[in-house]
Amino acid sequence: MRAVIVSFVIILTAVAPRAALAQSPEVEPAITELSARAEDGELRTSLNARSARLFETVAFADPVLLSQQAGTPRTVAFEYSEAYAVRRKIHVYASLATAPLFVTQYILGDKLYDGDASDSVRSAHSAVAAGIGVLFGVNTVTGVWNLVEARKDPNGRKRRWIHGLSMLGADVGFLATSMTAPDDDEEGDKSLHRNLAITSVSVATASYLYMLFTR
Repeated sequence: MRAVIVSFVIILTAVAPRAALAQSPEVEPAITELSARAEDGELRTSLNARSARLFETVAFADPVLLSQQAGTPRTVAFEYSEAYAVRRKIHVYASLATAPLFVTQYILGDKLYDGDASDSVRSAHSAVAAGIGVLFGVNTVTGVWNLVEARKDPNGRKRRWIHGLSMLGADVGFLATSMTAPDDDEEGDKSLHRNLAITSVSVATASYLYMLFTR
C-alpha cells in the first residue's frame, strides 16, 4: 500500500506542473510560440537539405542532359581541320599588323594632300600602301578559305558572313583607291583618292572591331 502511494505521488509530481503550466494563460502562448519555432526550424532544415541536393544535381550533372531535359537547343559540335587553325592565326596576326599601317598611311597621305611633302614622304606613302596591299591579300586568302571550310558550321555563321562580306567590300575600296592615286605630276583627283581610302579603312576597322567584340 505504501509503495502504491509513493508511486502515485511521484507521478503526480511529474505531471501536475506540466498540466498547470499548460492551463496557465500566461505560459500557454509561450508554449505555442516554442512549438511554432520548432516546426519552423524543422521546415528550414528540410528546405536546406532539399536546396543542397538541388545544387549538387545542377552543379555536377551533365549539361547536355540538363539542356535536353529543359528543352533548350543544344550547340552543334563542328570539327575544323588543323590547317583552319593555322590560317586563322595568320589571319589574326595580319589584321593586327595592318592597324598601325592604317594610322601611318593616313598621316603620310595627309601631308601629301596638303602639297608640302618631300620625296621621302611620297616614297614612304607608296611603301606603306604596298604593305597594306600585301596584308590585305593574305587576309583575303586566309579569310575566304576559312569561310568556305566553316560554311557548314551553324555556330557564328551570321557574324562570319558579315565580317567576310564587309572585308571583301573593303578590298574593292582599296583597289579603287590605288587606281585613283595621283601620279608623280600630281595629276589625278586627290579628293576622290582620299575619300576612297578613308572609307575603305573605316569599313575594314569596323569589321575588325565587330569580330573582336562579338566573339
